[in-house]
Amino acid sequence: MTPLRPARLFAVLGALAALLVVAIVAGLVVGPSAVTPSEVWTALRDPAAAGPTADIVRRIRLPRVGAAALVGACLSLAGVCFQALLRNPLADPFVLGISGGAALAGVAVLSLGAAAGLGTGAVPVAAFAGALGATALLFGVAGWRGRLSATTLLLTGVVFNAFASAAIVFLASLGGMAEGTSIFLWLIGTLAAARAEMLAALAGVLAAGLACALPLARALDLLALGEETAEQLGVAVERAKRLLLLATALVVGGAVSVSGLIGFVGLIVPHALRLLFGPDHRLLLPASVLGGAAFLVACDTAARALLPGRELPVGAITALVGGPLFLLLLRRQGSRGLLP
Repeated sequence: MTPLRPARLFAVLGALAALLVVAIVAGLVVGPSAVTPSEVWTALRDPAAAGPTADIVRRIRLPRVGAAALVGACLSLAGVCFQALLRNPLADPFVLGISGGAALAGVAVLSLGAAAGLGTGAVPVAAFAGALGATALLFGVAGWRGRLSATTLLLTGVVFNAFASAAIVFLASLGGMAEGTSIFLWLIGTLAAARAEMLAALAGVLAAGLACALPLARALDLLALGEETAEQLGVAVERAKRLLLLATALVVGGAVSVSGLIGFVGLIVPHALRLLFGPDHRLLLPASVLGGAAFLVACDTAARALLPGRELPVGAITALVGGPLFLLLLRRQGSRGLLP
């Protein structure tokens, strides 16, 4: 493996961290109510600052920007791991059906929770449990012979996503108009309901995912070359795959529980950064966390600012941005002979 120079590592991560700071500042400043950077700084620096501006910054925009950064980081981290596991640079974090499990459990609470005495506060817990349940299903089906096949994982995810989609439509039809609207917004992806108390738990989930993935950076590099090659070079392939799947289940479940289904972040950001900085996961993992955070903060800011007096779901923005960008990256990959 080519040595990763510390100077290059710090330069890339420093540039991405600066980009994230710029995106966060823009997210705090831009919105329906005009707020200047100096007013944002005053509201953040002085906890005793009072007034409408301070309330807007601290109670509305700061939790939302923080949630966008953490959700983007989680989705992008999951994308890096999935793309290495499936040996496909265009794999999506939702391809294995983990997001389908999270969405199904969350929609079940939104549509049927009122009858069982559950409010919307139970949605994050249900979505997280659904993600873990989908992961357990993957382990049970794809690893029933003791080895996790990438092809079987992919096919299992496709089948489970189809089942989850049908079940979601059925559950949505059981709910009333209000529940149907909530389900629609949640499935598209929105950060409008992000609360400050969610951030600590989501940050813990992201830290746990990174703690699992970073020590396996070398294993991810070798898994991208093929399982047999990785095993011959000393990687405990089955153990590494199970740990990485658990890590991705944690971060995807945490992200979906906060924001609903937001697509393209885990597909576009890792792939673009791999083209820019190379496939070394010692750099790619932390770079994708910072890049995904900056990307989703910028998309959420655009969702709040594009239409005066109205707000778009951030999932619609990521799709509008990610779709054409994905086609561009796909064409570039094909021109370089990296795709069949």
